[in-house]
Parts: sequence; structure tokens; C-alpha cells
Amino acid sequence: MDTIEELGEGVRRFRSQIFPARRALFRRLARAQEPKALFLTCADSRVVPSLITHTGPGELFIERNPGNIAPVYEERAVGVSASIEYAIRALHTHHIIVCGHSDCGAVKGIYRPEALAEMPAVARWLGHGARARAQLMCDGGPEDEASRLQRLTRLNVVVQMENLLTHPCVREALEEGTLSIHGWVYDIGSGEVEAYDAERGGFTLFPWDAA
Repeated sequence: MDTIEELGEGVRRFRSQIFPARRALFRRLARAQEPKALFLTCADSRVVPSLITHTGPGELFIERNPGNIAPVYEERAVGVSASIEYAIRALHTHHIIVCGHSDCGAVKGIYRPEALAEMPAVARWLGHGARARAQLMCDGGPEDEASRLQRLTRLNVVVQMENLLTHPCVREALEEGTLSIHGWVYDIGSGEVEAYDAERGGFTLFPWDAA
């Protein structure tokens, strides 16, 4: 069975088993959505927001791209900016979660941009993470590469959280007290999630009572 046949079989199971059991939910969602949060995360296939957060259809408005990037706001069209604006102004979402993850290929590309010579589109996109790389390089330290990549993953999440503040709709919602921004890092191998704690200036195990 090839990949498309496998996916088709999955659609058949959805139509015959999952959809009928939740028909009322899907009928309600067919009319409108009221997601709890905008979940901005990496396109990596190993990151499954609904599994990590134990949420169902209609509960997360998801924006995915390589490196969980939130570019600095600019007037020209950028898909991520459109998702942010729509989530806040149309869906009245009160939370934005920027979620990075372990073993991120995009973070490796940010760390070693010279390795992206044959992927110019990827290189241009990951330029939005250059400030995180610059911060890492300023830190110095004798850490091994794996440790530096772990730190860069967290720095990149914080930088993207800061980039969100350049978006007019985000600033307005924050000033009105209707929006909160969160930074997470998901570890694929352990299943643990760390969240950024602004008071501590670092990431700690989430939820807080698990620390």
C-alpha cells in the first residue's frame, strides 16, 4: 500500500468511525469556531499540537511554519501575520503560544546558515531567527553543540515572542488586557513541555505544578 492509499484508508476510518461518533460537534463547528488559543509552532511532522495539549477540533487555531517563526511586522503580505491578525481581530483569541521543539531542523539551519546554500528559500525564511543566533554567539561559553542548539531553540522562541509585539493587533490587545503571549518548548523524546517564565528569565517545566 503506497502513501496515498494509506491516507485514503485513514479518511475512510474517519468518515465511518470518528465522524459519526462526534457528529454533533462537527455540525456545531460547521457554523463557527471559537478557538482557545493561537498555537504558533513548527511544521515538523513530529509536533502534534492536539496531542500535546489534549485538545479537539475547534479548540486551537494553528499556524505552522519552519522554525515557529513570527516575523517582524511589515506592510507586505506575510501569511503568518495574516494568521495572527485573524486570530486576534476575527476570532478574539486571548492567548498566543509560540511552541518550539527539540531536534528542530530549522534551528539547526539558524545555527549553521552556511549549510542552507542549496535551499535559498529556507535560508531567507530562517533569517527571521538571526537575532536569536546573534544572542547565542554573544553568550559564548564552552558548551557542546547539542547544548548550544538546545539554548538556541529557547532563544528563538523568546525572539519570536518579542517579534509578536511589532504587530499592531497584538500591541492593541495587550494594551487592552485581552491577550497573553506564552513561549513553550516541547521535548519529543520525553514528552515534557517547558514554558517561558518572564520573572525567572528562563524556561521551567510546564504545567507549573509539575516542577
